[in-house]
Amino acid sequence: MEIVQNIHSYLAYIVLLLLFLAVANAITGLLSNRIFNLHKDFRLSLFTLILAHIQLLIGLVLFFMSPNGLNAIQELGMGGLNSAARLLAVEHPLINIIAIALITIGWSRHKKFLDAKGKFKSIAIFYGLGLLLILSRIPWGQWFN
Repeated sequence: MEIVQNIHSYLAYIVLLLLFLAVANAITGLLSNRIFNLHKDFRLSLFTLILAHIQLLIGLVLFFMSPNGLNAIQELGMGGLNSAARLLAVEHPLINIIAIALITIGWSRHKKFLDAKGKFKSIAIFYGLGLLLILSRIPWGQWFN
């Protein structure tokens, strides 16, 4: 289980970096009226989407298998969790599922637009909201220990 936890932790850095790059790329593309490039813009957004989903799947494995996830809720009940345990068992998984859903919506919406402005705007808004949600529920105390 520790190997899965380490993969989830280290992959988080990569996902956050790619998510930040995808949002920054979409904002600069939107502001500069750039053409949506299939080799750069499309691939960056798609690769970010794929890695975010892989990260979610690894996180769900941890949620159901680790003592900090579902097991903690079953043993202690929702009222028995302190703030750190609640973050790991409830807030982090729930908010990150919502964030990945927003990223997926942004990806799906961008495909419906024919113009670059619509594509960049969809990615900037939805990937940006996903990034903010993810950043809001990272267990920072564990990351820096």
